[in-house]
Amino acid sequence: MNNISNEDTIVAISTGASSGAISIVRMTGSKAINIADEIFITKKNTTPSSFTPRMLTLGTVKTKSFNEQAMCVIFKAPYSYTGEDMVEFQCHGGSQISQGIMKECIRCGARIATNGEFTKRAFLNGKMSLSAAEGMMDMINAESDAEVRAGFNLLSGKLSTIASRAQKELTDILAEIEVSFDYPEETIEYITKKSVKERLATLRDQIEEVLKTASTGKLIKSGINVLIVGKPNVGKSSLLNYLLGSERAIVTDVAGTTRDTIEETLVLDDIKINLIDTAGIHDTEDKVEKIGVDKAKNLIKQADIVLFLIDSNRNYSKEDEEIYNSVKDAKHIVVKTKSDLESRTQKHFDEEIEVSTITGDGIDLLKSRILELTKLSNIPAESVIITNERHKEALKNASSCLDRVIKNITLDTLDLVSIDIKQAYINIGEITGNTTSEEIIDQIFKKFCLGK
Repeated sequence: MNNISNEDTIVAISTGASSGAISIVRMTGSKAINIADEIFITKKNTTPSSFTPRMLTLGTVKTKSFNEQAMCVIFKAPYSYTGEDMVEFQCHGGSQISQGIMKECIRCGARIATNGEFTKRAFLNGKMSLSAAEGMMDMINAESDAEVRAGFNLLSGKLSTIASRAQKELTDILAEIEVSFDYPEETIEYITKKSVKERLATLRDQIEEVLKTASTGKLIKSGINVLIVGKPNVGKSSLLNYLLGSERAIVTDVAGTTRDTIEETLVLDDIKINLIDTAGIHDTEDKVEKIGVDKAKNLIKQADIVLFLIDSNRNYSKEDEEIYNSVKDAKHIVVKTKSDLESRTQKHFDEEIEVSTITGDGIDLLKSRILELTKLSNIPAESVIITNERHKEALKNASSCLDRVIKNITLDTLDLVSIDIKQAYINIGEITGNTTSEEIIDQIFKKFCLGK
């Protein structure tokens, strides 16, 4: 991790590169306000160092190439996003203007920030935990409201609060063990071991409860994989296009038009759904088409939900039955397509949905059923859900350490027990960042955008 000096002032454009109504140039560091004094002045000849903190002031930014009417706001340390003196210029939108202001700040002594360096300073200066910073990035990259909510819960510190409480409990337990070293009588050690075992078991159970949310978190972040399968020409691509509201897949009456999977994402009631259209499953001598068919069969085992399509305008066939047998043990929905045409299908299922991509009949019912099967729509907004693989591994490792202590505490000496407890403390600290290696911290913040 690069060392950050208090004398090192950084600057970046915090808004997007494209033109807009306004652009924001952000600067932080010990020289930030002094640099702002050099380039910004009001009509009353006042400069930023005299401004009331956190209050926008209208004035003129003077650069080497042009002047710009803009707003300036200062934040005094430690009451700022980064915990340092900070300045923001809000100028007219347009990359040339914001770039010019940034260059003027650099000319006066700042340097351009690296990716995520503002948030990294906020973390290093104790303004937020590492998991909160990751929550912010999750919110920025979110593709559904469910992801935004999960990211906000991280940003608001709910997971780091749980982690900090767990670390405090481990610290208290270690202190109790240290006391027993000073009084090594057998009865005291027995009492200490019994107390430690009970407290660690409670803590382990709490960690395991949080870990149970990881599978839900994975679905929220990655999306629900909904696989569309069936014979050729049953309407798979038509259904995909209708759900997406665009002509994503080619639709013809020629069997085998779709030879590979087509994947697209849509959001249903805040939940990200990954729709996967597959090649029609049937026997074929075409080598390319056969690869697509085999791929479709393999994907059935990996899908979260399978839509098994039957053409209601054609008789239920042996091929249909073979496909159904391959999906019946998976979480699936039987969808009878082309309900606007005369029905010829003889087969009936306990649960089936008839749809038409011509009239739209049954589509809303199908969407509702997909959402029911995801089991994500009823998650309370305030729930702590593990969406980050790094957090999951940290908690798993901590739980393993505690489990080892609980199983072996009657046999091990307390000094050996304390080793695993200290390791659990380190594992949990990887969430808040107080025991995370500098290399990992660097890697996390490199994923942030410039200016954040």
